Amino acid sequence: MGITAPGLAPHIMSHSDIHTPVLLERCVELLAPALTRPGAVLVDATEGMGGHSEALLERFPDIRLIGLDRDTDALRIAGERLARFGDRVTLVHTVYDGIAQAVASTGVSQIDGVLFDLGVSSLQLDEAARGFAYSQDAPLDMRMDQTAGTTAADIVATYGEGDLRRVFERYGEEKLAGRYARAIIAARADAPIDRTGRLVDILLAATPAAVQRDGRGHPAKRVFQALRIEVNAELAVLDRAIPASMGLLRVGGRIVVMSYQSLEDRLVKRVFADASASSAPAGLPVELPEHAPRFRLLVKGAELASDEEKERNPRATPVRLRAAERVREAA
Repeated sequence: MGITAPGLAPHIMSHSDIHTPVLLERCVELLAPALTRPGAVLVDATEGMGGHSEALLERFPDIRLIGLDRDTDALRIAGERLARFGDRVTLVHTVYDGIAQAVASTGVSQIDGVLFDLGVSSLQLDEAARGFAYSQDAPLDMRMDQTAGTTAADIVATYGEGDLRRVFERYGEEKLAGRYARAIIAARADAPIDRTGRLVDILLAATPAAVQRDGRGHPAKRVFQALRIEVNAELAVLDRAIPASMGLLRVGGRIVVMSYQSLEDRLVKRVFADASASSAPAGLPVELPEHAPRFRLLVKGAELASDEEKERNPRATPVRLRAAERVREAA
C-alpha cells in the first residue's frame, strides 16, 4: 500500500539527524546513465530513511521513485524527508521480494534502475528498543517489520539445540555454534531469555577466555547477526528479490547492490554471474542471439569503500558493492 507518512513517531529521530548514506556518490554515478530518460523509474528497494533516494531525486529531476521498506518507522521518516518531491515519490510498505507487485501497483511495467542497500539500517541499530544491538540492553526483538512475525526471543525460546546450532553456523558462520546453542538451552530452563542483555551474558559465559582474547570481536556479534537473518528471513527474501528486480529492468536499466556480510555478497555474486554468462551449450561454433548474456557487469568483483569514506562514515567499512546493466530482453 502507499504510504504518505506526514509525521514521525515521537521516539524516532528527525531526518536532519540522519547520517550520510553509504557510497552515495558511487551509487549516483552507476545509476546515472539509466536515469536520463524522461520519466525514468527508479526503485529504492531498501528505502530506509531516504538518504539515497533524496540525492537521486535532486540530481535527476525527471525521475519517478518507488521506495520499498518493511519498516514502518523508516517509511515515516522517508515520507517526511521526501515530501517536497510530491507525486514523484510513492512509498510502499513491503518486503523487497514483493518488488514486482509493488511496482505493478503503481501502474508501471518496467523500471530503469534499482538500488539495494542491504542489512540492518542505522535507524534499527540506533533505536535501542528494537533489539538489534548487542551493546545495549533491550527486548530481544530484531524484527525489521514490527507489525508482524516471529521475534528473536521466540526463536531463542522455542528452537531446539540442533536448530539453534544450524542458525548460528549458517547465518553467523559461528565456530562455537554448538557450544552457544547448548548454553541457551540450559539457561532458558531457568528463566526466559527475552532481553538482549541476558543473551549477551549467556554467550559471554559460554565463551572460552582464550577466544575472548583472540581478536575475533565480541562473542555475541555473529549470534546476533544469525538471529537477525533468521527472524527476517533475509537470505531467502534476497534470493527472490534480486532476480525479480532484474526481471523488471528495461534494456539499459541498471541494478546496484550494497552488501555488508559475506553471505549476502556471495548470493548477489552468484545471481549476477548467471545473468551475465552465455547460456549457449558448450561446443557451439557461434553464439546464437538467444544465448547471449542478458546483463553485463559494471564493476570488477565487489567494490569497497575508500579509506576516506570509511573514516568519514564507519558503517561503510564492510560494504561490498556490485552493479550490472541489462543489455538484452529475455528470450
